[in-house]
Amino acid sequence: MTVLSILDLAPIKEDGSARQALDESRMLAQLGESLGFNRFWMAEHHNMPGIASSATAVAIAHVAAGTKSIRVGAGGVMLPNHAPLVIAEQFGTLAALHPGRIDLGLGRAPGTDQLTARALRRTLQGDVDRFPNDVVELMGYFGPEKEAQRVRAYPGVGEEVQFWILGSSLYGAQLAAMLGLPFAFASHFAPQALDEALEIYRERFQPSAMLAEPWVMLGFNICAADTQEEAQYLRTSGVQAILRLRMGQPGRLPPPVRDLDAQLSAAERQMVSSFTSCSAVGDVNVVREELGAFIERTGADEIMVSGQIFDWKARMRSFEITAEAAALRPPDAIRPGDPASGA
Repeated sequence: MTVLSILDLAPIKEDGSARQALDESRMLAQLGESLGFNRFWMAEHHNMPGIASSATAVAIAHVAAGTKSIRVGAGGVMLPNHAPLVIAEQFGTLAALHPGRIDLGLGRAPGTDQLTARALRRTLQGDVDRFPNDVVELMGYFGPEKEAQRVRAYPGVGEEVQFWILGSSLYGAQLAAMLGLPFAFASHFAPQALDEALEIYRERFQPSAMLAEPWVMLGFNICAADTQEEAQYLRTSGVQAILRLRMGQPGRLPPPVRDLDAQLSAAERQMVSSFTSCSAVGDVNVVREELGAFIERTGADEIMVSGQIFDWKARMRSFEITAEAAALRPPDAIRPGDPASGA
């Protein structure tokens, strides 16, 4: 049975605030926990006025403190922006506070523009090229203490954190396979290389002490409502936000609009079609059919559901409908077969 999880960007709405966005993320995680979603991830982005999760570990701490059993984590931390020791200390602290519940997804993209990346790192030289070494270094901080090891992470040593490799290209698939780690592919916004990435990861996977068999999680957009018309209307908030981002004009999440397609150029409609191909928009029957078809085509072990919806009640309702469509069961602390279980 495919597991469902939630990816949340802590969206700041045009009439909202960062505090409201983070509190709504926490409430969404609480709802997801009650509905049977497996994990709740937040993502690192910078210099984006519509996203409140830039200090990702802090945002995760806020969510984890308000939940009990759902796994919480980063989807992901953009490791080239940080020294591995800093991330080890942050997530070691989270694991100490919330044992057995912390995930750490690692990506090599900047999560922002080049100017902001330079402000984060002070230098861009060699950071991305060091990504595999940085991943191995970071993982080493969580292993048992070694006598010759001069630098250790406290908290971190001996803490349980589930590592993931993220990707939207073939690079992440290759690295996850080589290290024997679970792989999360960003098909919810970059589906072009999905099929080839899955093939590479599964064919080249090398079992490790952390994972015996390949485990794939795929991003999937869902905007669900009680009627097809309402779902199509609610979807326009997320579409507007992504179009503005792709045009270099990121902003706060806008309210939905009627007849958005009629306002778009042919090039914009083509852009929307390309980044929303892994999506379901509609009522419970549409979501059940399209989500089921996506799982059958890809063989995904886990689906990470994303949904940018302006109205809070409608956003909560969308995840309720998704849970109904997927026939989710009451939650377990660790699902059978989940990579965190060691199964």
